[in-house]
Formats: sequence, structure tokens, C-alpha cells
Amino acid sequence: MTMRVTLYFKSINMKTLIVLLVLTLQWGTDFEAAQKTARDNNKLILLYFSGSDWCAPCIKTKRDYFANERFETLASSHLVLVNADFPRLKKNQLPAAQMAKNEALAERFNKDGIFPLTILTDANGKVMESWQGKPQQAPNDWLSNLELLCNQHKK
Repeated sequence: MTMRVTLYFKSINMKTLIVLLVLTLQWGTDFEAAQKTARDNNKLILLYFSGSDWCAPCIKTKRDYFANERFETLASSHLVLVNADFPRLKKNQLPAAQMAKNEALAERFNKDGIFPLTILTDANGKVMESWQGKPQQAPNDWLSNLELLCNQHKK
């Protein structure tokens, strides 16, 4: 009986830890602030162009590639996350100032209007890698590639 209770509490603690990790992993919306954070912490920037309320591949990419423990662990130690979202539904519209920032990012990094588009940059905004659409690799393979790129940057 004691063993079952201990195992139950261990599983709760692990679940709590995962929930806390998810809650602390945040996608920012300000690329300039992300650049400063990346410089200060020797990290890379993962810039994600999405249509959160209309783009099915965007929703699948977020669910399959970004919403898992392995990505969250990698991101917390190596990446500053920026989401340039372009929602279409009126109820999801962003403030005008944020839309202007997102449009400026699109003008710089996504002139062809590809959704989703995931871009890995250094702190200066130099593109190191990009993935158009939902990545063609399986999530674990894609994460292995991203991890390799991050580790090469740390050297």
C-alpha cells in the first residue's frame, strides 16, 4: 500500500513538473526583444510564422512539433521563441501595433507569405535554417536536427 501511494505521488510530481515546464515556455511576439535575450544568453531565435485560427498545417506543426516535452527542454536551454501570428477571425485579431510588427517581420523573413514558416536565426537575425510548411521529417527527427543546429551554435 505504501509503495502505491509513493508511486502515485511520484507520478503527480512528474506531471506537475511537465505542466510547470509548459507554463514557463513562452512564445514571445517582439523580435527585437528576442534578439537582446538571445545575445545576453547565447541562444538562437526560433521564429514561427503562423495563422493560428485558419492554417491547418500551422495547428498541426504546433501540436506535433512544439507541444512536447523534448521540444520544451531544448527550447528552454537553447532558444528564444517568437511567434508572428496572422489570425483571420475577428475575435482573434491582434492589436494594430502587434500586427505592424508581424508584418515587418514578414517583410523581412517571409516575403512569400508561407504558412507555417519556421526560421532559426542567430541573435543578429542571420537565418541559419528554415522550414517551409509543416516539417517533412517526423517530429523526433526534426528535433534531432534542431538540437544539432543548436549544439553547433554553442561551440
